[in-house]
Amino acid sequence: MGGTGVANSSSSSSSSSSGSSLWLAPNPSKRWGELFFLLYSPVWLTLCLGIVVPFKLYESFTELEYLLLALVSAVPSFVIPMLVVGKFDSSLCWKDRYWASLWIIIFSYVGNYFWTHYFFTVLGASYTFPSWRMNNVPHTTFLLTHVCFLFYHVTSNITLRRLQHFAADFPERVQWIIRAAWILALSYFIAYLETLAISNFPYYEFADRASMYTVGSLFYAIYFFVSFPMFLRIDEKPGDPWDLPRVAVDALGAAMLVTIILDLWRIFLGPIVPLPDTGSYLAIPGLGRYNFDSQSPP
Repeated sequence: MGGTGVANSSSSSSSSSSGSSLWLAPNPSKRWGELFFLLYSPVWLTLCLGIVVPFKLYESFTELEYLLLALVSAVPSFVIPMLVVGKFDSSLCWKDRYWASLWIIIFSYVGNYFWTHYFFTVLGASYTFPSWRMNNVPHTTFLLTHVCFLFYHVTSNITLRRLQHFAADFPERVQWIIRAAWILALSYFIAYLETLAISNFPYYEFADRASMYTVGSLFYAIYFFVSFPMFLRIDEKPGDPWDLPRVAVDALGAAMLVTIILDLWRIFLGPIVPLPDTGSYLAIPGLGRYNFDSQSPP
């Protein structure tokens, strides 16, 4: 749950002031939630990429230390907004608040549980650090993905909102083209930047690092092609609050669409690197057994 709630209608003066911003959400409680997630992001980024990775503290980490690092990074983003709420949420029940984290929890869970196996088989990636796992995916990545995706998606919200103000006077078709181009560019940039940012961590390996930076980043960006415009819609329109079921169903719908696109890549384009010789088939836990030669299930 993360974030804050649907604004009270009685707070019209504050709503109008926030609505005049070119970057921030017109809904005051959504604005509070987005600002919190942005302000919290440097905390876990500094811990992971400013301390643990540069000083190679991970060299002495066991499964427990990796899990604790992920918990320390992710849990505050979930708990703090429940305990320290904005003034527009103080009179609201928890279930009526801005549920950005619920959307991200569902989307990132599906991404880790299922889509990580596309990284293994299509991109030739592998995790080699000690970790407790679910469906052969480290628990650590489930938690760290949550805070990563919160940061990415809130950043996308702010830039898309500013772009909409910029293009408001353009013809509708031109507005659509501008938004689509920006989503594609931002998605690829973030995917590439994340791949580059973790390049100094030696226990997330790629069969071909150069291909991963270029083509692999495009594959990863598919997540965001779908999720950025869908995530923006939560509590974005005045007078159209989202309840918990709507948030959950929307996140599941986005996850299903990404799954379809990733599998179409697997079927029609295949892996970006030569795969180990294991016969014609590769085992993908949780997704089944696929024949990359015939591009059809056995």
